[in-house]
Amino acid sequence: MYVSSARLAQTFCSGLCFALLLSLPLIEVASAEETPLTAQKIFYLQKIRPLLEQKCLGCHGSTPDDIKGDYNMLTRDSLIRGGESGEPAVIIGKPEESPFWKAVTWKDENIQMPPQERNRLNAAEIADLQQWISTGAVWTDRELLPSSTNNSSQQSSIVMSTSGGQSPTWTNRTYEPADIWAYQPIQRPPVPWAALGKKLNSQRNPIDAFIQQKLKQKQLIASPAAEKKTLIRRATYDLTGLPPTLKQIHEFENSQHQDSWSLLIKKMMESPHYGEQMAQMWIDVVRYADTSGFANDYERPNAWRYRDYLVRSFNADKPYDRFIIEQLAGDELDPDDPELLIATGYLRSGPWEHTGMSVAAVTRQLFLDDITQSTGVSFLAHSFRCAKCHDHKFDPVPTRDYYRIQAVFAPVQFADRKVEYQPYENISGFADMKERTERLLAETRAQQQQFKEKTDAAIAAWLKENGYQNLKQVAADKRPPLRWFGLSEFEKSLLKINNKRIDYFERELKRYEPYAFSVYNGPPNNYRSTKTVNLIPGAKQKQGEIQQTFILAGGAITAPTEKVTPGVLSAVAGSNSSREPNAWNTIPQTSEGRRLALARWIASSNNTLTARVIVNRIWQLHFGTGLVATPNNFGQKGDQPSHPELLDWLATWFMDHGWSIKQLHQLIMTSETYQQSSQPVDAERVQTVDPRNRLLSHFPTRRMTAEQLRDSLLALTGELNPEMGGPGVFPEINWEVALQPRHIMGSVAPAYQPMPLPRQRNRRTLYAFRYRTLSDPMLEVFNRPGSESSCERRDETTVTPQAFALFNGQFTHDRALALAHDIIQNTKTQEDAVQNAFLQVVLRKPESSELQLALKHVQQMQSYHEQHPPQKIPLPREVKREMIEELTGESFSWTEKLDLSENYVQDLKPWDVDAATRALAELCLVLMNSNEFIYLR
Repeated sequence: MYVSSARLAQTFCSGLCFALLLSLPLIEVASAEETPLTAQKIFYLQKIRPLLEQKCLGCHGSTPDDIKGDYNMLTRDSLIRGGESGEPAVIIGKPEESPFWKAVTWKDENIQMPPQERNRLNAAEIADLQQWISTGAVWTDRELLPSSTNNSSQQSSIVMSTSGGQSPTWTNRTYEPADIWAYQPIQRPPVPWAALGKKLNSQRNPIDAFIQQKLKQKQLIASPAAEKKTLIRRATYDLTGLPPTLKQIHEFENSQHQDSWSLLIKKMMESPHYGEQMAQMWIDVVRYADTSGFANDYERPNAWRYRDYLVRSFNADKPYDRFIIEQLAGDELDPDDPELLIATGYLRSGPWEHTGMSVAAVTRQLFLDDITQSTGVSFLAHSFRCAKCHDHKFDPVPTRDYYRIQAVFAPVQFADRKVEYQPYENISGFADMKERTERLLAETRAQQQQFKEKTDAAIAAWLKENGYQNLKQVAADKRPPLRWFGLSEFEKSLLKINNKRIDYFERELKRYEPYAFSVYNGPPNNYRSTKTVNLIPGAKQKQGEIQQTFILAGGAITAPTEKVTPGVLSAVAGSNSSREPNAWNTIPQTSEGRRLALARWIASSNNTLTARVIVNRIWQLHFGTGLVATPNNFGQKGDQPSHPELLDWLATWFMDHGWSIKQLHQLIMTSETYQQSSQPVDAERVQTVDPRNRLLSHFPTRRMTAEQLRDSLLALTGELNPEMGGPGVFPEINWEVALQPRHIMGSVAPAYQPMPLPRQRNRRTLYAFRYRTLSDPMLEVFNRPGSESSCERRDETTVTPQAFALFNGQFTHDRALALAHDIIQNTKTQEDAVQNAFLQVVLRKPESSELQLALKHVQQMQSYHEQHPPQKIPLPREVKREMIEELTGESFSWTEKLDLSENYVQDLKPWDVDAATRALAELCLVLMNSNEFIYLR
């Protein structure tokens, strides 16, 4: 045995910590006269030294005055010698007998290094160490020169200028040009007009030139233009997320104006629904939700104001560079502008909570890690999280940059800032909703008062029985339990549940108070999620030292190493402030202005990433896949651009045109590439040459998003309430899911109840209150992403539960019945009704064969429904709850009333209509499940 397990833990400390070398001895670079490196030394330099730097030296060499367990691994002799146990750690030639080997293989439960599972060595790394020890543990302090690798590609490789890694090996490593394209200055490539042949200048679009150039190189033919009905459907969903009306289709199809398509696009972008569609895209990226997640999933009562800010910003075509600055640093830009204080809700959009059971340093670091990562993926298409524990394995992102960017956010403190409601904000429904919450709060407090009175009476009786006048006369260890003395076990449990309900309703009331979910700069403010309102402290409390930032060895807050100052991503061209400091790439060290400086560095035409990233996201919105298929990752492990010249050309055009997203839509949608049919000209060749359609020889077919599907069903039945903004609404979701107990810390949250009136609950999905711990199953099954991490591109799966949700789900059945009822009211014959159903859902009349089949189906269904009248299903009025009492371990149950069911106005139900309507609803349901309706072509 090497040492006792306790001694081993002390000796290795964090063991082979997932950290990087901060202070290796200067490496000697071999001169031409020196002997060539042996194969064993090359193996050490290529495999072993990087491994030691990344996994060991954070605790065993990076900080000379804090060598864990006295085990220094900076030299071969000290690594072999071991630590304070006095026994050798490595036995040359015998890896299996070496305590070092036992540590890294985790073969002995008392010797497991690195101690954290995520930092554990993989099989290849273990095999390399085994080979190294077996062949003599050869070591060299020389540098690995390009000539030692026999890699001819080294001649074209590039060493990136960065703030420096944790070792010279990382700092001086080389990259293939193709892997670092995103860090290079954006070019302005010439438009390859020749690819368009003799097309008139007035009919040419630069996008088509770039696309055609690639198609011709692969001998692919672009598809012809789609029919007008297909185009208007494509455009309205792209720009508003809603289906076109029959009137809009008729007007567009019959327009003789030569610019009718361009005018249609402009009209769609003038619709207020445009901002809603674009806000939904941005919400996927920034992970907006109305609750905090984690064990309590506390409501964020005023977060809705940030969601509505997004809608307003996109509708106003706010320049994207300004949009960035407002979200990252609106409070620093103008602390008196209400809109800018609301905009900083972005900084708090991720899941986070801090309670009395939390460790402040841990939750604080969770926020800093979260906002650093979010800023990277949202604006720069970079996952910085990979550099938290070590220099990035693939991209030129040093750990130092991760913590320098994190230092920008070190002064950020959470606060509920008093910001009066603005005239353009929707607070129309506050009175009724507030009255209901106040009533529930009063009822719960009244029951608590009854418990208190019962406890007080029991204590008074006990004092009298035992001859005491008051509690002061009773020794502390002999007093009865004051909280619940005299209560039954059931009442004790209910007392705890009610305490949680009171907290819940008090927080809910805050929805109707004019606070902004925002931030300010200052020293740590002891913010707690358990407090209903956390205001900005006074001037005296705002004084003090701003949190300092250190590189954390292995990402562990218990292992701070080098102190860092605020900075930017140094690999971006012109951004390495350690070599070329200037006003653009330098962040001030004062508490104020750090975020504003970072925001301006990001929102600059000099930044090689920002314009490319947003242009790519907009392209993905229109074509389903971006020019870079990984919109959150422009690094080596991301996808290469399918059309790099087009991406750069669009980025420069975008900046030249005032960072206007609406103008970018117009440019993309007026291209022939966007207007082409979804049917390839030569499907067999496309499948062979370009099976993923990355070259866009035809328009990519895609399914509606979950939100578009729900909103479309409500729109085509006329039930969609177009009201915009305001606190989140509560639509109907599957009742079984709604009434399932939603566990919050130590209790169960009040039941989910949909709002009582159809106009309240049938709003756009964007405005539905979004819990992090409760999902609408219909939206979830159609790939609505979670709100825990940024979604760069939605999945588009085809799974059986989708049929259950859409064909059997209550929501779709209600929509089919509503549509059938509306059609029956406005048609005279069954044939007219069937034709109208086709028109409303799939926007065309049925073919003759379809009409006959549909009529036969409706007639059969009418006969069936006449013989099988539906039974009325009452709404639930209460729900029985059951949980295990933590004090006794016994199960107990109670009944929760569903107060909104008392005056609930249901959507149209089968028992409200006749058999003919129910029969037509069967056809409407089939059409709503058709690919023709669900997919955009």
